[in-house]
Amino acid sequence: MQEDAKYWYLHDHQLFSVLSREENRALCLIPSFKTVKKNEILYFSHDEEQRLYTIKSGTLKIVRVDNDGNETVKDVLRSGDLFGQYTFDEIEDENQDEYAVAVSDKVVFCSFRINDFEEILKRNPQLAIRYTKLVGFRIKRISNNYANLMFKDVKTRFALFLKDWAMKEGNGKDKDVVIKNYLTHNDIAGLICSTRQTVTLLFNELKNVGLIDYNRNEITIYDVAKLA
Repeated sequence: MQEDAKYWYLHDHQLFSVLSREENRALCLIPSFKTVKKNEILYFSHDEEQRLYTIKSGTLKIVRVDNDGNETVKDVLRSGDLFGQYTFDEIEDENQDEYAVAVSDKVVFCSFRINDFEEILKRNPQLAIRYTKLVGFRIKRISNNYANLMFKDVKTRFALFLKDWAMKEGNGKDKDVVIKNYLTHNDIAGLICSTRQTVTLLFNELKNVGLIDYNRNEITIYDVAKLA
C-alpha cells in the first residue's frame, strides 16, 4: 500500500484521528497493511505473534471453536472495528480458539504487533484515552448482547439482530434497507443463541407479514422501526 494511502486510512480511522499530521505520518511506518478476499482467514487467536487489528473496509466474522471442533459465530465486525489481542492480557482459554474470516468480497486491514502498539500508546496519551474508550464501547456492546440472551425471547433477539444489522449497513436509512446477505442461517443462530431451523422459521414469519423479503444474496427490510 502506498504511504499516502496508509496515511489517509489512519487519519480517517476513529482511533487515530486524534493524532496530528506528523504523528500519523510517523505511524505509517509501523503497521502491516493487507488485503484478503472473501472466505480467507485473517487471524487466529493462538497465533504465535499476537497483534491488534483494525479494519479499513469490508466485513468479517469472528468464529469461536471449542475443544470438540464445534464452530459458533461470535461477532460480525465492520470498517473501523478493532479485533485481535486488544486487551493486552496473556490469559487464554485453552478449551477455545477463534479466528476471523472475510465475508465481504474483500477486507482491507492493518495490524500492529502488541509490543509496538503499547509503545505508541505510551508516547501518545490522547491516543491511549481514545483506545480505552473504543475498547470500553466494544465490551459494553458484548455485555448488552449477553443481557439480550439472558432476558429476551428468541423472537425479540432475532428482531433486534436484524434491526442492528440494518442500522449499521443501511447508511442512515430506516425504510427499504437492503442488506447484503453474507451470513448463513446457522451463523445467525449462533449470534442469537438459537437454532438454524428457528432462524429459518422467523425469517419466513417476518416475510409472511410483509416486514422483510430475503433470498440467498440480500435481505430487504421495509421498515426498520417496525422490527422492534
